[in-house]
Amino acid sequence: MTQFVLYGGKGGVGKTTCAAATGLSLAESGHETLVLSTDPAHSLSDSFETDLGGEPREVRPRLWAAEIDPDERAEQYRELASGLAADLRSAGLQLDDEDVEEVFGAGVPAGGDEVAALDVFVEFADSERWEYVVLDTAPTGHTLRLLDLPDVMSATLKKTLSVRGQVQRLADSAKRMTMGPAYYFGGGRRSEEGDGFADLKARMERARDLLKDPDRTEFRVVLLPETMAISESERLVERLDEAGLPVRTAVVNRVLEEIDEDCERCRTRQDLHEQRLAEIDERFAGLDVRTLPDRVGEVHGIESLEAIAKRLGV
Repeated sequence: MTQFVLYGGKGGVGKTTCAAATGLSLAESGHETLVLSTDPAHSLSDSFETDLGGEPREVRPRLWAAEIDPDERAEQYRELASGLAADLRSAGLQLDDEDVEEVFGAGVPAGGDEVAALDVFVEFADSERWEYVVLDTAPTGHTLRLLDLPDVMSATLKKTLSVRGQVQRLADSAKRMTMGPAYYFGGGRRSEEGDGFADLKARMERARDLLKDPDRTEFRVVLLPETMAISESERLVERLDEAGLPVRTAVVNRVLEEIDEDCERCRTRQDLHEQRLAEIDERFAGLDVRTLPDRVGEVHGIESLEAIAKRLGV
């Protein structure tokens, strides 16, 4: 079965670098690995120094990567809502586009990028092509919404499908009255096959089950050795634990390790980082805490990623 590693945390802490380095490490260990990014920043291409798109591209032996544009995926969910509105109009309910957005905004159209991310997750998870899928998730706030969406969408879509069924039955009754026998021979009845809402509901439930499966999914939190970052990450870990999503690792990035001993400011900063690391060990007791060194500039290219991969391990 495909195994999943998800990196989360606030924006700018180095999730993409960690995801890319982990994918590289897994591939070099002999595993067919796919690294996915649904973060709008799309910096995975920079990490691998190659142009990536929505379809997986092999960047190294056994290592594939793709950058998914959530906006493109979200459009199909808006189309589903429009299709439902058409069903309601066929039953005599007058709805314009603004009505559709207002009535169904809490379901499919709003949060479409998060739904798209979950949909992509399920699509590649069920492909049976990869041994590992490493996901560079969106920043903390979006990640929490991602965790809520399967349950929220499942409940919303269940009600939506119920309403749709009632509307279709009303519409079918009216058609039978007006068309008579021609209804049965002229294609008056609609097929339930390929129902977009039912398919979406099934995928959201599948995503929920995968995210909460400790035998297949691990969530790793990335943070910086800073007071606010520590507190925010602690809340994220608590929230993930409450949601039943397995968190095993905390990655502390940009830790000052090597300094010029003649630089007093550097020594002060290094001492501060050591204090923060001690605090992290205490507040994240039970997690595997790994550290990455402070580096000058962005981490680009395989050589730079290999150095990070050695520190992260698999």
